[in-house]
Amino acid sequence: MLHIKKWSRKQRSLFFALSALATAVIIVSCLYFSDSRRFQILAEDLFASELSGNMLNLHYTLAYPEKYGLSGEALLPSYEPGSEENDGSEAVRSTLEQLSKIDSRRLDEDNAYTYELLNRYLTIHLSGSSFSYYNEPLSPSSGMQSGLPILLADYTFRSPKDVEDYLHILDQTDTYFGGLVQYEKEKSQQGLFMSDSAAADVIEQCYSIMDKDALASGTHFLHTTFVERLDSLEKEGIISKSQKEQWISENDRLLTTVMAPAYENMADAFTVLQGSGVNDKGLYYFPEGRAYYEYLLASTTGSSRSISEIKTLLFDDFRKNFAAMAALLEQFPQLTTMIAANDETFPYSTPEEMLEDLKARMAADFPSFPESEENSRICYTIKSVSPSMEDYCSPAYYLTPPIDDMTDNIIYINHKNSPDALTLYTTLAHEGYPGHLYQTVYSQLYMNRQDTSCIRYLLHYGGYVEGWALYVENLSYEYAQALVQDPLTAAWYEACRLNRNIQLCLYSLLDIAIHYEGATPAKAAAILRKVGITEPQTVSAIYDYIVEEPTNYLKYYLGFLEFLSLKDRTRELWGAAFSLPLFHQYILETGPSDFQGLDDKERLLRFIKQFQ
Repeated sequence: MLHIKKWSRKQRSLFFALSALATAVIIVSCLYFSDSRRFQILAEDLFASELSGNMLNLHYTLAYPEKYGLSGEALLPSYEPGSEENDGSEAVRSTLEQLSKIDSRRLDEDNAYTYELLNRYLTIHLSGSSFSYYNEPLSPSSGMQSGLPILLADYTFRSPKDVEDYLHILDQTDTYFGGLVQYEKEKSQQGLFMSDSAAADVIEQCYSIMDKDALASGTHFLHTTFVERLDSLEKEGIISKSQKEQWISENDRLLTTVMAPAYENMADAFTVLQGSGVNDKGLYYFPEGRAYYEYLLASTTGSSRSISEIKTLLFDDFRKNFAAMAALLEQFPQLTTMIAANDETFPYSTPEEMLEDLKARMAADFPSFPESEENSRICYTIKSVSPSMEDYCSPAYYLTPPIDDMTDNIIYINHKNSPDALTLYTTLAHEGYPGHLYQTVYSQLYMNRQDTSCIRYLLHYGGYVEGWALYVENLSYEYAQALVQDPLTAAWYEACRLNRNIQLCLYSLLDIAIHYEGATPAKAAAILRKVGITEPQTVSAIYDYIVEEPTNYLKYYLGFLEFLSLKDRTRELWGAAFSLPLFHQYILETGPSDFQGLDDKERLLRFIKQFQ
């Protein structure tokens, strides 16, 4: 028999209070999970939509897209006439509206930070939507005419489908470049086409990159790299020899009948457009140039500082480095007559030896990779830039691996101007350890372990990436000094570090002067003359590069200065708990971010509490 107990008024009151509390907890939980789930869905939808229509982006972001529920046709998106009038700003506004309906206070710490970054990221990019024709996708220095071949040459073949996707992409290059040419025609109609000299450089690149003799002889790098990748698949037993030969034939056909004509058409179009550019100077001389520059500076560097603040930061740094250089020359007057340090005094000559030394020396200053099954398999390969691409590539660059397979990392060295031992050592620090490779792999392994929202992978912060690389490059000069016994050689290495910083700081100031303040070639030459740069060809090359690549130097140097500023602030907040390994761990585990997020006081204090 069921026994029914009578409750007192006090007991009944307590029961109803507990019931009300339980109901409230359920409601709050529903609200909490509702916001969390809505944000998760929004982030996943954004991630999928950004990758699904572009096979190149998808392939370079994910090694195994099927695990993320992504697959589909191998599409290379192309620009359509007039599409700048509908530039995606409505989609950004819609996403921001959806974000506004989610209460970030109900998200866990990791998602709340992602929400904060995404909101700022989209807001900044929405502010740039009104500058429809200010972007330059075919810049002589970094345009897709040189960028696409590099991406194609390193398109990883893991399966037969990858080969088929690659060939489909190759088959669309005529439509792709045709779209970019159409965009350039629309830019010309708006009075925003590039200068005659820049157009001439693009024309020359079109003929050089798709060299007919190299294509005919089978020595073109898009032929040889294709064969190398197929050879690997054949050795692994993934494809047959006959299949390999069939694909090689198809690749050669597409290179000669689709891609080469696409470059010829682009050269022809630029020949017609040449002369329509009305401005061979900085953005200042375009109608909305200064406003666009402000947007570009914020979106490129991830810094929220005003231009006046940035100039002050740069000027202070320039004076500090100049004074340090003067003091060093006073202590070692022999440096003024030295041309370079003797490479024979440097103990390492190969890139591999240098990278292994850097890995060993950085151990005291940087944390080890987060625990992961991939740790033992993380490796790197040093490759040389193809001779036909040397004129259009950086001295070196790191090729970012897919986020779901960080094991294979590639660093390219451009041997056009063979660097001395010190330059190669510090360049490898910038690109490898503890630079891009280390930063990318560490942050990605950590975020994968934390199951961080996938949308973080698509938020790019140039200041975080390049600022870090320049920051650790500076540290590598100290590592290099420890390798030599001679005090004069060590002083030379320090002079090289200071000289590089002085130059990059000066070019960053010139960037602002040219694009925001309207500095003419004559004004720029006068500024450069004050620091001893007088050779007309060098002066012209510096000016032209800055005109073609606005904010590029600031991405590196302002990013570097932001990290130095962050280190000072962190040392002040953490006090005795501060150490370089912990500071670096904070940056790496926070992951790619703007500096407003990195410099958040509460976040900095929460991080250090776990070690106290």
